[in-house]
Amino acid sequence: MSVQIFFITGGARSGKSSFAMSEAGKVKGRKAYIATAQALDEEMHDRILRHRQQRSAEWDTYEEPLQVTDVLEKIMTAHDVVLLDCLTLWLSNLMIREPDSGRIRPTVDEYLSEFVAMLQQLKGLSHDTRHASRLFIVSNEVGMGIVPENELARKFRDHAGILNQKIAAIADEVYLVTAGIPVKIKERKQ
Repeated sequence: MSVQIFFITGGARSGKSSFAMSEAGKVKGRKAYIATAQALDEEMHDRILRHRQQRSAEWDTYEEPLQVTDVLEKIMTAHDVVLLDCLTLWLSNLMIREPDSGRIRPTVDEYLSEFVAMLQQLKGLSHDTRHASRLFIVSNEVGMGIVPENELARKFRDHAGILNQKIAAIADEVYLVTAGIPVKIKERKQ
């Protein structure tokens, strides 16, 4: 199996998810959508419901707030295209989960390292792109604003920035979406 990775980043409400859905929707074959959002309040519940309704029945939906790497590993070979939306919601889920006093659960850094290693492994399997599965990963660009005033927000910004850099380095193509306009900032090597 060969996997091509497309990384789409941009600010909140920039159009990045719509762009990713449009591009992923063009791929023929089995489609999967990994949603990382959690309905922790009524507004988020309504938002998730709207997103579900926007996806056609051809999409298999996996809602997973924490074990994204495990889900991706299980479904990648069974689908021609997978859309993961979004890394920064996943990161916030990891950072706010209840602390484990017995230190049984992995740390945020361990989750992120495992995810990056899995992507590197997927990329290293084959260089035959004629029959490649496609993985679209959506993430927020959070480093263009002011320095947050509290420690948790600064840690989130730092984790997100480092994760985005690592994913962009692995990805075949990278897009920055702003005001609904996608700009390719990394071209696939031929």
